[in-house]
Amino acid sequence: MEGWKIVYQGGEGRIEEKKSRFIATVEPVKSEEEALAFIARMKKKYWDASHNCSAFVIGEGARLQRCSDDGEPQGTAGRPMLDVLLGAKIYDVVVVVTRYFGGTLLGTGGLVRAYSKAVSQGLSASVVMEICHGSILRIRTDYSDYGKIQYLMATEQIPVSDTAFTDQVEMSVILSEDELVRIRQAITEATGARAVFLSEEPVLYGMTENSRLILS
Repeated sequence: MEGWKIVYQGGEGRIEEKKSRFIATVEPVKSEEEALAFIARMKKKYWDASHNCSAFVIGEGARLQRCSDDGEPQGTAGRPMLDVLLGAKIYDVVVVVTRYFGGTLLGTGGLVRAYSKAVSQGLSASVVMEICHGSILRIRTDYSDYGKIQYLMATEQIPVSDTAFTDQVEMSVILSEDELVRIRQAITEATGARAVFLSEEPVLYGMTENSRLILS
């Protein structure tokens, strides 16, 4: 799963080509059944559209892939949409691109470009998380050293996932495999070895620009 991404929160992208309107709706899914149900909802929502083309990728290593041109010339919609998802290394995702025909034919190349661009816009409007292997490190410190660890995490741009305040402070941070040894050493040096490392557990997590979320 390393190097792959998931959609944490779906989004919507819109483009216009020669008066044809394209609406790309992106949604995270865990199964083919969820993907097909979402496609059906979009077709019901946009029942008056010329086409509701779709593509989805599900499972580790993109093991399940499906796409549909929904009446567009073969290979001009569904496959280009799927190629955008695969090129971005995103799985467990479905996208439906709704087209309202504007009266001007786009041609084969124009359709491929329009559907691909619409999917890219939809992904840009979504929250995408990179999948990483790492560890959750739990730390206990006194209040005098708490600020030092906070400052270190802020400098390293590592979010603190949980903090508990009692007579001491317990913190949890999610670290990549590359960060773990370096951050442990930095905390030890910053606190004069007073901070205690309570536990270190392997996790699979998703990472965006500002957050890290444990997945398993």
